[in-house]
Amino acid sequence: MTRSELVQRIAKKNPHLFRSDIEKIVSIVFERISCALEKGQRVELRGFGAFNVKKRNPRISRNPRTGQRVQVDGKAVPTFKMGKELIERINNKKDTPDA
Repeated sequence: MTRSELVQRIAKKNPHLFRSDIEKIVSIVFERISCALEKGQRVELRGFGAFNVKKRNPRISRNPRTGQRVQVDGKAVPTFKMGKELIERINNKKDTPDA
């Protein structure tokens, strides 16, 4: 599902809301999650999952074409861990509401 599909589904379920307002809400939610991760904070959405930032140490790797050793800098990467309810929903394949 893309962002525009999400907005479209929310608009269909909530005809009393303006589409432009829904787009702003979705953008704000994603922006707040991104800002929190940028600061190294954890974002938990109960029943859905948790976003976290994991630090990767610098290391020596190899260029797959040449086999030459290459220094790879350390970096921070976002991770996502599914919540228990989401895991159960996926594995039990329950009917999902059309959000």
